[in-house]
Amino acid sequence: MQEPDARPGVVFFGGFKSDMTGTKAVFLERTCAAMGLAYLRFDYTGHGASSGVFEDGCIGDWLRDAGDAVSALTTGPQIYIGSSMGGWIALLLARDQPERVAAMIGIAAAPDFTEDSMWAAASHAQRRAISEQGFVTLPSEYDAPYVITKRLIANGREHLLLRSPLPAPFPVRLLHGTADADVPLEHALRLHSHLDGPDIRLTLVQGSDHRMSGERELLLLKDTLAGLV
Repeated sequence: MQEPDARPGVVFFGGFKSDMTGTKAVFLERTCAAMGLAYLRFDYTGHGASSGVFEDGCIGDWLRDAGDAVSALTTGPQIYIGSSMGGWIALLLARDQPERVAAMIGIAAAPDFTEDSMWAAASHAQRRAISEQGFVTLPSEYDAPYVITKRLIANGREHLLLRSPLPAPFPVRLLHGTADADVPLEHALRLHSHLDGPDIRLTLVQGSDHRMSGERELLLLKDTLAGLV
């Protein structure tokens, strides 16, 4: 009788306003199939194929979605791979249920971005609009303009991670591009310094942007996953 595969599965957590048909999500599906690993990708509420309105959502909602998906669709320890906002979601899940995590990969991980990027970069007029009318519209390089709501900012403050050491009793690999204009390098260094664990590594990719979806970045992701498996 063939013994069951004891290796961990892989869960991909997508980014803000992205979906499970993105380059990295699909690449990881092919990679995991070739390696014989169980793999899960999903869409948060208001993202991709899921129901709901994106502008109604917040970090807490998407964290609940992720937790429900992992609980219902995976068994045993998993390798969490979080891209941008997905890195924040994965870290929150790992903090609350570290026994479910075999290892973690952060791709341009962006914990606390609602506070440290969106709110910090907002002008006085934009902050006033968020506070008084409940939202503001900001331009985006990737898609239609973002609608940033008061609920998104307020709820983000309830889930901040980088104000104290963050336990990581499992291997963590952070991959970050030096040309990332959305999550600057100093944010990656800050996350690295806050993680408290025996095996934390940060890899910088010269000239790579926030997407980290080119051929060399995907190859690095594949090699990083293989090393953890």
